[in-house]
Amino acid sequence: MRFQVPQFIEVESKIFGPLTLKQFIYLAGGAGIIFLLYVILPFFLMFLFTIPVGALALALAFYKPNNRPFIKMVENALHYASDAKIYIWKKKEKKDNLIKKRQITSPAQIYAPKLTKSKLKDLAWSLNIKEEVK
Repeated sequence: MRFQVPQFIEVESKIFGPLTLKQFIYLAGGAGIIFLLYVILPFFLMFLFTIPVGALALALAFYKPNNRPFIKMVENALHYASDAKIYIWKKKEKKDNLIKKRQITSPAQIYAPKLTKSKLKDLAWSLNIKEEVK
């Protein structure tokens, strides 16, 4: 038995001419809101409010940042703005601790033991004995 595997499942079908159903709904909704603003408000205020509404409707219908629908970007922005945020507090050290750390790490304060000839001989002798014992 053979089955036909669907291809191009991410491409939405064009229903209203060159527009998909979602694009048509976004544009029709924007046009409806603009018409309501035209009926209710005076021309100057209507003009101020129709530009953002029209731009939002066009962006929802056609703009795809990073190849994702604009509505996902708006949804993520609203989700981020409404959720609780975790703030991480980093404790600052007091000035006294910083001064002590600076004094310890300065090159003049670092203690390095010096090897003298006698200590070198003792070390070599102890290493020789350990090798012979094995």
